[in-house]
Amino acid sequence: MFETLRPHITTILETNKQIDIKLQEVCNLLKEKIDHYDWVGFYFKNGEKEELKLGPYAGVPTDHTIIPFGKGICGQVAESNQNFVVPDVQAQDNYIACSITVKSEIVVPLFVNGKNMGQIDIDSNTLDPFTEDDERFLEFVNEQVAKIL
Repeated sequence: MFETLRPHITTILETNKQIDIKLQEVCNLLKEKIDHYDWVGFYFKNGEKEELKLGPYAGVPTDHTIIPFGKGICGQVAESNQNFVVPDVQAQDNYIACSITVKSEIVVPLFVNGKNMGQIDIDSNTLDPFTEDDERFLEFVNEQVAKIL
């Protein structure tokens, strides 16, 4: 499944549309095509502030439009620069619930010229659905996104 989506991601990002529109289309594609991706969004470093700001996303609206570094899974990834896979969000102490239906989450940092500029965040209403294949695919997505930022 991921292999068939790679060329779609590249095609979307190579269009002449505005960056936010391209990112929105990527979010929509992932949410639509991958059964266990129930919310897909990008967070970006908010200028020089130690916080993340919500960018384009697909799924239920969230109140978490600003996330301080260190808070929740996204805030931890902003500091650690490492992928974070949460098989069961209820087992996490430092978890910010976006929806009561969310059971698991994966966050993969987005690097531009070696600097962590943001991340892709996926919530799933399925318990423990994420594999190493998800991680590699989302790293690919972020590598492609970094080329247009």
